[in-house]
Amino acid sequence: MSDSETYFIPEPSPWPVVGSLALFISFVGGSLFLNGSAPMFGSFILGLGIAAIIYMYYAWFSDVISESLAGRYNSQVDVSFRWGMAWFIFSEVMFFAAFFGALFYARVLSVPWLGGEGAGFLTNAVLWPDFVPEWPIDVIPNFSKFTASVYDDVIHAWGVPAINTLILLTSGVTLTFAHWALKKNNQKGLVRWLFVTVCLGIIFVYFQAGEYHEAYTELNLKMTSGIYGSTFFLLTGFHGFHVTMGTLMLAVIMFRAMKGHFTHENHFAFEAVAWYWHFVDVVWLGLFIFVYWI
Repeated sequence: MSDSETYFIPEPSPWPVVGSLALFISFVGGSLFLNGSAPMFGSFILGLGIAAIIYMYYAWFSDVISESLAGRYNSQVDVSFRWGMAWFIFSEVMFFAAFFGALFYARVLSVPWLGGEGAGFLTNAVLWPDFVPEWPIDVIPNFSKFTASVYDDVIHAWGVPAINTLILLTSGVTLTFAHWALKKNNQKGLVRWLFVTVCLGIIFVYFQAGEYHEAYTELNLKMTSGIYGSTFFLLTGFHGFHVTMGTLMLAVIMFRAMKGHFTHENHFAFEAVAWYWHFVDVVWLGLFIFVYWI
């Protein structure tokens, strides 16, 4: 067991290099697939890159878990882990703040300016005299002229978004129950509540996928549907990605809990994922209010 006078320094790891190469391969494959120049070859390269990323995560996690179970981490390492996770979540806050800022700029500033308010009087008179400053904007620019968008409706807050809000808030509660069970060394309760939380995450992603299908097929709402479509899919899409990653991390924690890897005194891996999941919950509340409701 490491003592308080030493700081564990891991052996040189190949996984950062492997991860960088895997991401590069994925980007190349994705580019070839999306631009249509070589879709079959691009899909193969993309699949190869994604497989390499999954393998890298599995191997790197295995190394870290093995080091933790061997007792090689002391209190100093624990502090480093906590600061590292805190800064990571702060970077995620800034990530979503940029997108919420773009939404704010479009809705609160750009739309009134295009409607002729304030400094936008000349812009409205010269470029777009018939523009109606309402959100969501139902027109999109086409070079020097503007044509009506073809989507007919927007995603209403009190449908799937409200259900998903309830699901995520409930998942935060069940994750807290799991934490309480862990602090009481109740391994069965820990696994049980983690399983419920993972299921709720899967249900959330399933409902969001259904919402996207409805948006594309029935409302004709796409990334090309003006600023509303682009901000909608940008914000909800990245959040859905974070929910998916959080669900996978919770599943890993659940399987580790089933193997008895955590005690009431040593369980930062659980806490780190819990921090991440609660952050995802808070972001969704912002999305529900500013994207769906208001």
